[in-house]
Amino acid sequence: MDYNKTINLPKTDFPMRAGLPKREPEMLGRWEAQDVYHELLKKNEGKPLFSLHDGPPFSNGGIHMGTAMNKAIKDIITRSYAMRGYYTPYIPGWDNHGMPIESAIIKQNKLNRKAMSVPEFRSACHEFAQHYVGVQMEAFKRIGVVGDWEHPYLTMDPGFEAEEVKVFGEMYKKGYIYKGLKPVYWCPHDETALAEAEIEYQDDPCTTVYVKFPMHDGQGKLPGYDKLFFVIWTTTIWTLPGNLAIALHPSESYAVVKAAGGEHYIMAEALVEKVMGLGGFDTWEIVETHPGSFFENMLADHPFLPKTSRLVLADYVTMDSGTGCVHTAPGFGADDYQTCRRYGMEMVVPVDDQGKHTDYAGKYAGMSTDESNPVILADMKESGMLFASEDIVHSYPHCWRCKHPIIFRATPQWFCSVESFKDEACAAADAVRWVPKWGIDRMKSMIRERTDWCISRQRRWGLPIPVFYCQDCGKPIVTDETISAISALFAAEGSNAWFEKEAADILPAGFACPHCGGKSGFTKEEDTLDGWFDSGSTHVASMKKDQGFWPATVYMEGLDQYRGWFQSSLLTAVGAFGKGAPFKECVTHGWTVDGEGRAMHKSLGNGVDPADVMNQYGADILRLWAANTDYHADVRCSQEIFKQLSQNYLKFRNTARYCLGNLTGFNPDSLVSPSEMLELDRWAVTRLNALIEKCFKGYDEYEFLTVTHAVNDFCVVEMSNFYLDIIKDRLYCDETGGLSRRSAQTALFLILDTMTKLMAPILCFTCDEIWQAMPHREGDDGRNVLFNEMNRPFTDCALSGDAMARWERIIAVRDAVNGALEAARAEKRIGKSLEAKVKLTVPAEDAFLTEMDADALADLLIVSQVEAETGAALAVAVEPAGGAKCERCWKQSASVGGDAAHPTLCARCAAAVAKLPEF
Repeated sequence: MDYNKTINLPKTDFPMRAGLPKREPEMLGRWEAQDVYHELLKKNEGKPLFSLHDGPPFSNGGIHMGTAMNKAIKDIITRSYAMRGYYTPYIPGWDNHGMPIESAIIKQNKLNRKAMSVPEFRSACHEFAQHYVGVQMEAFKRIGVVGDWEHPYLTMDPGFEAEEVKVFGEMYKKGYIYKGLKPVYWCPHDETALAEAEIEYQDDPCTTVYVKFPMHDGQGKLPGYDKLFFVIWTTTIWTLPGNLAIALHPSESYAVVKAAGGEHYIMAEALVEKVMGLGGFDTWEIVETHPGSFFENMLADHPFLPKTSRLVLADYVTMDSGTGCVHTAPGFGADDYQTCRRYGMEMVVPVDDQGKHTDYAGKYAGMSTDESNPVILADMKESGMLFASEDIVHSYPHCWRCKHPIIFRATPQWFCSVESFKDEACAAADAVRWVPKWGIDRMKSMIRERTDWCISRQRRWGLPIPVFYCQDCGKPIVTDETISAISALFAAEGSNAWFEKEAADILPAGFACPHCGGKSGFTKEEDTLDGWFDSGSTHVASMKKDQGFWPATVYMEGLDQYRGWFQSSLLTAVGAFGKGAPFKECVTHGWTVDGEGRAMHKSLGNGVDPADVMNQYGADILRLWAANTDYHADVRCSQEIFKQLSQNYLKFRNTARYCLGNLTGFNPDSLVSPSEMLELDRWAVTRLNALIEKCFKGYDEYEFLTVTHAVNDFCVVEMSNFYLDIIKDRLYCDETGGLSRRSAQTALFLILDTMTKLMAPILCFTCDEIWQAMPHREGDDGRNVLFNEMNRPFTDCALSGDAMARWERIIAVRDAVNGALEAARAEKRIGKSLEAKVKLTVPAEDAFLTEMDADALADLLIVSQVEAETGAALAVAVEPAGGAKCERCWKQSASVGGDAAHPTLCARCAAAVAKLPEF
């Protein structure tokens, strides 16, 4: 007789090989047909709101691993809350304006923006940005991100622009926006001002110089010196033509130093030894010392231009570098500007938009700043005005987009006076939950230390700054009336209308200047708004306007957004509306780097394309990668990492497959009651309860690594290595409908159902595939796992603490037995463990094992027979089991042959077979 046919072997169509690259697109088609996003909202309507407001990526190219990780984590967050009883709207958005798009279209499409009309160039940018919205959208869908893809928000949409104009108007009305002439970051390559958030630092080689400024007028305080010089230090030679002053600290001591050759130099006393050494002097003499205030308002001659430099005082002068005499050029530095302004000095900006010297620089006019550096250096050497020079490498600001070095340059710009509401902004930050916790310190320090925000850009593709100028008095005009007119125009026609219409066509009929009453005519501002003002307004122009809620539950972006989107959103919210932060929680992630921790660059050839990852491994592996690491720090990605993750993934998949195979024919609406379940099965559910609690905590804290590691450990350690191994005999060989087998199936169902839901936010494709293959209880929504809430702990099945402690002892004894069995196998005294009989000696604290049913204990140890007694310490002896081998279950038992109808079966198997209808 073929008893193999009587065994309850696993049966499932769920494949062992995932085949995710092929299977996932098919599932996406089913999800689209289901309209998963709207069905999910319908399902959770009326539940508490959880809103993740999407930080908009630039629509200037395809996605990379950083954007893929960002969107995957956001989707994990929204799914995890949707499956825990929350209403989770998610509207994806894009940042469409600004230099990133201009730079990309000029480079890719070879456009000459200066040869095009403004509306033509803007229309080309709009088309370009819209194209990449579509490209990125398809990539995000492929990752499995669920959202309202049919109604994304775009910062270039007319409705958005109309609302952003109002944000500007509110901030202007409160006095927070002004136009001023002061130094800003300036990119000569792109010919535009930049904000702090658009600056990145790189190490650059440079020649640092110590320059002699001859005394011109010492106010009679320093008589008798023939050759007397102030010595200044700078790392930016090209700024010397703009020098108007030399700043000294008012209370620090300054020395007149006599050098060999008869020249005398004025410098900080604390720096004399260092500076004179750099000048090549072995000996010198300090002739006299005075506090910095002694020198105030003296005049020095410029080293190579026919003008003088005034001696001024400033508390920011330090003694840790340079000479203590600070080169001061108000057109090139914020501190310099403020100091010269304090002394009533006129602004000089001897560099134009393209970074070239103007006629003010004399013979250097027309040279770029880079071109002039070596020429000025050579001229100073020749004239004797160079005290010393030194080649160094220093950290210097570069444009984040074109990567070229920037300059500091004073130009008329529009600013947001952050200084006016810094306290309110910091108070708003205090009310936010920051993840990681150090985020609050970073945000507040950036707000406290920042200068006013330069919000104007000399670009064409951006939201026009909504300001008119009166032709009679020249003053800027921003009123409720003008803002309302501009907002209505943009809502109806888009912001291109600003460049297509005259001011008179936009302003209300009969409009008069609110400053002088003039009606002679008006002009429009030509600059556009900083792109960070665009994205910083999304909480109003999209979230509040279109989605109907404010603030968001959470903002989640990369670390760079502390000075970018997080900050600009906070500043516009506080500045325009005084309501505090537009988010209750703020979560950040790090950068994506290669397997060695290096930034990924085309030049290094170490980039990883998310499309390649999905084509080779599947989107679920990419999502697992995003979740399976401490994403608050830099996240590594490489082929080796994805291969390892694939192995972890298979452990989860195979655990699910084991459960599915053993649930064939099982009715989950007829679960075995907790009181009837075998204690081992209740142990498994109790461990499942601990997993639920750990995963819920991980999701609450946005620590998805906690979830993936906990589930992996549960599958490997508690399931595969222990529980599933033990119950296999019961599932295969016990009576099909018997209590013992149904008890194990009850536990398996709860485990599968729970694990599938717990991991569904991360492995969204695989878990829905499992969901479609598994049996369900009445009330479950079988259409998609996402439509179901995660299970809470099954407290009625839970064992007591004492019972769980006993199971920990059983596991420890089992480990010892496994070691003894392995040794006996190596000595060839047994083959498989079912050929063994174990003689067990346990200490008094484990005496409960001697009272257990011997067959039940043998099943736990996966041996045929066991004898247990109490002794001084744990000891294990292994010998061949007695009796005959059962043909069906392979256990060795004295009961084999006891049933005449089935002489080759043990008593348990004979009884099980006898109940089968065909026997």
